[in-house]
Amino acid sequence: MNKAIIPRGHMDEVETVALAASLLFRHGQTTEGTVVAAQQLGRTLGVPLRVLPHWDELVVELDHTTFSEIVPATPLGVHMGKVLAVQTIMDQVCEGIMSNAAAQPALLAAERMPPVATLRFAVFAAIGAASLGVIYGVYDVASLALIAISASVGAFVRRWQGKLGGNPLLESLSAAMVAGVIGAVTSRLRLSDAQLLVAFCPCMVLVPGPHILNGAIDLARTRITLGLARLTYAGLMILMICTGLLIGVGANGGALQPGPSAAAPLAADVIAAGCAVASFGTFFSMPWRLLPLPIAVGMLAHAARWALISILNANVATAAFFACLLVGLIVAPIVDRLRLPFAAVGFSAVVSMMPGFFLFRAASTLLELVAIGPRASANLVPTIVANGATAFLIILAMTVGLVLPRMLFKRFATAPRPFD
Repeated sequence: MNKAIIPRGHMDEVETVALAASLLFRHGQTTEGTVVAAQQLGRTLGVPLRVLPHWDELVVELDHTTFSEIVPATPLGVHMGKVLAVQTIMDQVCEGIMSNAAAQPALLAAERMPPVATLRFAVFAAIGAASLGVIYGVYDVASLALIAISASVGAFVRRWQGKLGGNPLLESLSAAMVAGVIGAVTSRLRLSDAQLLVAFCPCMVLVPGPHILNGAIDLARTRITLGLARLTYAGLMILMICTGLLIGVGANGGALQPGPSAAAPLAADVIAAGCAVASFGTFFSMPWRLLPLPIAVGMLAHAARWALISILNANVATAAFFACLLVGLIVAPIVDRLRLPFAAVGFSAVVSMMPGFFLFRAASTLLELVAIGPRASANLVPTIVANGATAFLIILAMTVGLVLPRMLFKRFATAPRPFD
């Protein structure tokens, strides 16, 4: 940073804006929300500026000067508690309640906020994975217990690697390997008829939904490079999950069979969806008092999805689109008032609709095709294509359904909030 060319007396203000922007960007806020919030704070502090976001840094430029500051910031995490704390501080500064001198220590304290406790993280991972099992038709206690154990062990592994400074991609790989091994052992010992879901459900809780949504929002706002970077990161994480699952299954010599599957009744489906939403809210460090919002919205959306599929015979992609559209319409105006990152709240509410099952089914069928070789059944290739295409269409439908109301709300709201 070249301090000689910055306007006299404004160094502290620029540092405050840069710190706040980097915290929002790194912990799940949308890019637009980060930029607008930072510029609003800068105007309040008397330093009109621009924030130029890139994948691994934010560039803060002062208007009408040659000054710029590069702030290292990579949007790898999602921590709604930190986002809420930072935006509350920024609000207080903008409203004159907090001075700039007090803001910096408060922001540093927000940066040090820990994630949820490891035990809570593991318990809710177990609850979330078992809930997804119920949604996909698993009802026997033994299978649900195996799913819960697998997810909780994977959660402990992820936290252990995180404390060692592990890479998020390797954390997902390791947790998926645990799920693959337990699924293969379940198959070998015939512990469950739903061995495929015993392996798949713990992996479903690893799917990086907020990164997919934030990437899609960036593309819609023509931030092409950043949007592609976010989606590439999400794609790499999904690839690591599939790879870990297949390594775990293959290393143990397992061959997973689909087993019986049936659509859950409405009551079981909706209750399980609420439990899954609570789990993902926990993964994203959402404060307890705010969990009822995504839980209620998610249960309503899942009831709508169930009705579309079971009563109107809609396909899964169409049902996901309209359910996510409903979530977007409800959540879009609320997250501004509560100062929460839209992608994390929206994804928490619809997480149980993510097509992890189809993604992992395509990956396992591909492995089976490679293992068998020329003697493989001709039905394997259509199965891979069908599952892959279904997964893609569901992700596309969910993304458009969630993002469209948000974009329209920000475009046509009569009194838009300063934060996205």
